[in-house]
Amino acid sequence: MTQSLPNLQALALFVAVVDEGGLGAGARRVGIHQPNASRVLSRLEAEAGTALLDRDPRGSRPTSAGLLYAAHARELLAAADEFSAWLRHSRNEDARELRVGVSMTIAEHLMPAWLTELRRRSPRVRVDLEVLNSTQVLAGIHEGRLTLGFVETPHLPRGVNTLALREDELVVVVAPQHDWARREEPLTLAELAATPLVVREGGSGTRDAFEELVPDAARTPPVQELGSNAAVRVAVVSGAGPAVLSMLAVRSPLEAGQLHRVPVAGTRLRRPLTAVWKGPRRLSGPAAELVDVAGRS
Repeated sequence: MTQSLPNLQALALFVAVVDEGGLGAGARRVGIHQPNASRVLSRLEAEAGTALLDRDPRGSRPTSAGLLYAAHARELLAAADEFSAWLRHSRNEDARELRVGVSMTIAEHLMPAWLTELRRRSPRVRVDLEVLNSTQVLAGIHEGRLTLGFVETPHLPRGVNTLALREDELVVVVAPQHDWARREEPLTLAELAATPLVVREGGSGTRDAFEELVPDAARTPPVQELGSNAAVRVAVVSGAGPAVLSMLAVRSPLEAGQLHRVPVAGTRLRRPLTAVWKGPRRLSGPAAELVDVAGRS
């Protein structure tokens, strides 16, 4: 009986190839070497009794049979994820430890208050916190190292559950002695995109969100690329150049007069702050408690 059950790893590979549009990219997503992946797909097609993929030098596209096969495979993989999550929960029903990945702006300015409220509600919950950029948080969720993540990027992958918690505003800041601090007209997006900025590292939610909102900015080389909001603030105050940061990260320096906010014409740069997790759509236990705290704050 068990011999007739489908191979879940093979189904996950096939779905990844369909999603990514190529064997190599699909194999990398599920961590299988390409020669092995090719053999796995050949066995799937033999079992299905029909071609599931059209292969050419530009990539792999599902046949009509492959599209139907992928749809049923997704249902089975989702059910398997649900079962695995239930099993983990049933084995560890009394566990109150939560592994959380948090992108940097949220970690610096929101998470401390969230943890204080969570501890007030549930004193026995222990949170193991990793402060990462948004791309690293999403990787940790995908790999299963993290139970829950909080990210600032608008680029959310398929295969995870998401809940938008609030909007965050990105603002342009300069040192008080910068020429932009004395300008009377708001800054245009074209001017902003053409100006070398002090930026966060690639993969940060702040940078991803800004380049999503102002795509032309990605074509202008930055004046500096730094790994934290604090480092960017120091560089701006020192006169390195303008930066675009979360209002959460610059509110205190603005109030203290260390930075100056430059208005942008005709728009406000907003991005979502999002909770992400894998497994059942409905969270339970400490993860649900922390997301509830975050959503109500």
